[in-house]
Amino acid sequence: MNDFKPDWLALREPADVRARSVRLVHLVAAGFPRDAVVRALDVATGTGANMRYMVEHLPSQQRWLLVDGDPVLLGEVPGRTHSWAVARGFEVTSDDQELLIRGEGLMCRVATRRVNLATDLDGPEGIFEGHALVTASALLDLVSDRWLRAVADRCRGAGAAVLFALTYDGRMHCAPEEPEDAAVTDLVNAHQRMDKGFGPALGPAGCDAAERCFTGLGYRVERAPSDWLLEPDADQLQRQLIEGWARAAAEVAPDLSSAIASWKARRLAHVATGRSRLLVGHEDLAAWLPITG
Repeated sequence: MNDFKPDWLALREPADVRARSVRLVHLVAAGFPRDAVVRALDVATGTGANMRYMVEHLPSQQRWLLVDGDPVLLGEVPGRTHSWAVARGFEVTSDDQELLIRGEGLMCRVATRRVNLATDLDGPEGIFEGHALVTASALLDLVSDRWLRAVADRCRGAGAAVLFALTYDGRMHCAPEEPEDAAVTDLVNAHQRMDKGFGPALGPAGCDAAERCFTGLGYRVERAPSDWLLEPDADQLQRQLIEGWARAAAEVAPDLSSAIASWKARRLAHVATGRSRLLVGHEDLAAWLPITG
């Protein structure tokens, strides 16, 4: 749970791509003229997966700022983006300041910046200023209501549209079923509400809180499901999830460690025999300011 190592982010990226709401992406993209230069900010970017997904859905002229507090993850951005771009026939060049992705009319500049988002949302310079789009992925369930309100205020000040993808919403369904599934889900959700570095986390209430924040600031908000549906062939990702769920549950209820370990062993056995299917509930949220006048 909440393991932001590069290998985990690489493992989940294909599942994220399959799960996302294309409708909401197109809805946000339609708010920009086709000849616009879209200036976008990706918050808590990790290795840049959110930017890589969005590039092909936005107008062809883009400038991205990818912000994260982890220098190891930011260091992965150039290599992962280069591999992704080459696979799509794009050309990628770089210097000390930014990446340049070009191809079939696309001109996308990508810069990275290290900012401790938990303690300083703006960094040495205002990172929100001048950005017409603010995005994040798998974030809202990890942050506090206070932190989210500060982000919403900055988005409103910049007049930016927002797209928050893949917020965990508290639903976990496993097949074949085991008697402890519901109890483990409850413990995992309790763990999700613990402080993840941004204050008491919203956990499964993340999308609800974001909708309240942005509608209160005059935004129009739409939400859509973006569930992970993991079939038996997603065995590596399933194993990582089950092991992470078991760790989180045991942290919340150490007196149940033995029962949780037994549950984990049975769930992993289902994975090993090719029988396991998992649904992990997520939601995407888009928000934009209505055009007036």
